[in-house]
Order: sequence, then C-alpha cells, then structure tokens
Amino acid sequence: MPAALIVGFIILFIVVAVLGAMSAAKRRDAMATLAARLGLRFDPGKDRDIARRFKFLDKLRQGSDRYAFNILEGNYQGHDITAFDYHYETHSTDSKGRRQTHHHYFSFFMLRLPDSFPELTIGREGFFSKIAQAVGYDDIDFESHEFSRKFCVRARDKKFAYDVCNARMIEYLLANSDLSLEIEHDALAISFDRRLDPEQIEPNLQRLIQIRSLMPDYLFARS
Repeated sequence: MPAALIVGFIILFIVVAVLGAMSAAKRRDAMATLAARLGLRFDPGKDRDIARRFKFLDKLRQGSDRYAFNILEGNYQGHDITAFDYHYETHSTDSKGRRQTHHHYFSFFMLRLPDSFPELTIGREGFFSKIAQAVGYDDIDFESHEFSRKFCVRARDKKFAYDVCNARMIEYLLANSDLSLEIEHDALAISFDRRLDPEQIEPNLQRLIQIRSLMPDYLFARS
C-alpha cells in the first residue's frame, strides 16, 4: 500500500475520531443543561448497574457490554423517572471468518410505578414480537382492528393487557405509533431504536407520564 494512502487513512481516522468526540461533548452539555432546567440529576458516565437491575426489561437484555450513560434521574412532575442513552454490542463473522463487533445505541425512558405488574409489551411488529415469539407469547387481539393491525401486544396475563389497553390508551397509542412500551414489575418504559436529539427528551418524558395517566386507577388500588 502506498505511503500516501496510509497517511490518508490515518488522517481520516483522526478527523472522524475528533468529530465524534466533539459531537459527544456537545450532546453531554445539552443534556446537562436540560437536566438542570428540569431539576434532575445528570451523570454522563457509564453505568452498568442499570442494565443489571432492570434486566427483566426485554430492551435492556440485548447483546453484551451493556451500559447506560448520559443519565437523567429524579422527580419529574411528581414521578420518579430515569432517562438515558444506552449501548450494547453484537458480533458477527464476515465471509472470511473475521469477527466483527457492532455497536448499538438508543434512548430509553423509565418511570417507576407504585406497584408491581406482570410483563406487558406493546410495539410495532419487530423487536418485541420476535422476543415474544421466542418465549411462546401469543399476540393479543383487540376490538380495534386498526390497533391490532398496527401494534403487537404480548402478555401472559391477558386481563392485565386488556386493562392497560383501554379505549383511551388505544386512542393515544394510535396517535403516537412510534412508541414501544413495556411494563414489568415496577417499571413503565418507552424506548426507541436510536438516540433522540436532546430537544426530544422532555417531550418524551411528557409522553411517558401521559401513558402512566392512562393506566386505570383500579390497577393501583390492590391490597
């Protein structure tokens, strides 16, 4: 390989690394500013404990080298919330037998509930449906054919699924069809397949709280 080409690759690598570091720093600063405005704690560092503590959530069980970072946490509009960037990695082998590592990043929002509930996942056909099929869950159908067509709902406790997916919840989810929702134990979570821009964080915290408000009160009145 000509020396000039090698030097060119090195320069390109350095430029990409510098631009990546600048972008990450800009994101950290924006999220720190947001946390201060919302009265939340902010931790930009890697946190592997979140992945371990909430490994019952399907979305946080994928791959290896799992960790949260850029974490916003605290009380928001009367609710205990946590929002963060999340990383995991997967591996594959190319046609020459070389092992390749793939890094995945997405945004995750979680609200702690005052009671514990069985697992329920609601999302578009894709990740959640594949996970559910692997563990033997059936897709639950609803009277709303549009909702049943657009969303895959999985739960072993079908009554709980029908309680959560009431008419108002169905109407809201049809109007917010980009959401993937999961409830299990004391966690209510929404997630995305990419990292959201910092200015999209607060609107999605508000959507998370709206989903919580659409859960019937009687679910929390159990003795």
